[in-house]
Amino acid sequence: MTRPRIALLNASYNAYNTRRNFRRELDADLVEYNVTDGDIPETFDVDGFVVTGSRASVYWDEAWISDLEPWVAEAVDRGIPALGVCFGHQFLAHVLGGEVEGMDGYELGYRTVSRTGDSTLLTDLPEEFTVFETHSDRVVSLPEGARQTATNEYGIQGFETDSVYTVQFHPEYDRQTAREVTEGKDSVPAAKVERVLDGIDEETHQNACAVKQLFERFTEVARASAVRAD
Repeated sequence: MTRPRIALLNASYNAYNTRRNFRRELDADLVEYNVTDGDIPETFDVDGFVVTGSRASVYWDEAWISDLEPWVAEAVDRGIPALGVCFGHQFLAHVLGGEVEGMDGYELGYRTVSRTGDSTLLTDLPEEFTVFETHSDRVVSLPEGARQTATNEYGIQGFETDSVYTVQFHPEYDRQTAREVTEGKDSVPAAKVERVLDGIDEETHQNACAVKQLFERFTEVARASAVRAD
């Protein structure tokens, strides 16, 4: 079986947990780039790519963000399968012509998300499922031709095109990451942080693990891309 080669575009400024989580979840040969350090791919010799979460906003005036945009745009134009998670969801929407805006506060903790239509990544999940969220920006309008795949009261939770697949939530998180991210939210009221921490229990985490199947779905898409390239 062909093992796909996937570029991990790590947009996390604290990259350790991000690397660890995606290495665990993606059954692929990963080529890793710390894009916040200006480490941008120079070629397109991959079968897929992932844009991770980040504390950045897509509208920040950061050199690495503007430097990454043209590579991602060309990769999508070439039909290379893309997976966007949280910031990656927003970044891909932005690059493809969608709109991202700041929220009044954080969506934080385990939440319920609903499927809204046909989806390559979410096809085997129930109509409502549990995910872990941590974000203060959201996609408010989709790129032309994109279809929404998931939603909740905070808005668009996922979209897909023929080669782009995104989710607002964090399917890669384990309990350690969920706790560390929550404890680091200095701008969130302490009472809310404590409520979220209380909810990071084993049963809820196991329920949220159902969404991890989307990594297998994306890897299958990347593997098919590798076979076509051969």
